[in-house]
Amino acid sequence: MRTLLVEDDSVLGAAVRDQLAGDGHSVDWVTRLDAARDAMAGAAHDLVLLDLMLPDGRGIVFLKGLRGAGNVTPVIILTALDQVSDRIEGLKAGADDYLVKPFDLDELSARIGSVARRYSGNPNPIIRIGPLEIDIARRSVRREGKAVQLTAREWALLDAFLTRPGQLLSKSQLEEKLYDFDSEIESNTIEVHVSRLRKKLGPDLIQTERGLGYRLARA
Repeated sequence: MRTLLVEDDSVLGAAVRDQLAGDGHSVDWVTRLDAARDAMAGAAHDLVLLDLMLPDGRGIVFLKGLRGAGNVTPVIILTALDQVSDRIEGLKAGADDYLVKPFDLDELSARIGSVARRYSGNPNPIIRIGPLEIDIARRSVRREGKAVQLTAREWALLDAFLTRPGQLLSKSQLEEKLYDFDSEIESNTIEVHVSRLRKKLGPDLIQTERGLGYRLARA
């Protein structure tokens, strides 16, 4: 999942970025609202983590602008403003969740997972595909009852397919989900990760449309 982090606190921003990277997400981190607007114009993001007090303005105005323009990208507010009135304002402006600083990084991961499941239309975090049982909430996979260990990138790739079941995803679309703006991507990176997933989860799990991309096999 590609996430835009809008946070001007360097310590917190780095901690959140590292937490999400460890969860297998790609993170584009900016410290100003003008940079956030440029980032959203330049790439499709699956989630925005938004501070409310930025050097060049208020995050709530940015959020209202997104919703007013018809942008439905999920937004989780991260802020030190802890009054009930602040939370109400944020939720009314279109936020999907509201987390008050300081917060536990594992709680942030859980909140992100909850929002992602709501938007994918799958509130039930258990998915079964042939011999596989995939628990989205716990980020775990079992094949014929045996646990399968996935790396963060392998999980991120699988998650990209799970959120778009049956849809053809191009190589560039998958690269966007796995890597942020600063990452250097080798030409065969996606092919390598797909090959590893097939070895771990089954050769027929991910189907190749030659020259077009990949799709998740139907259950």
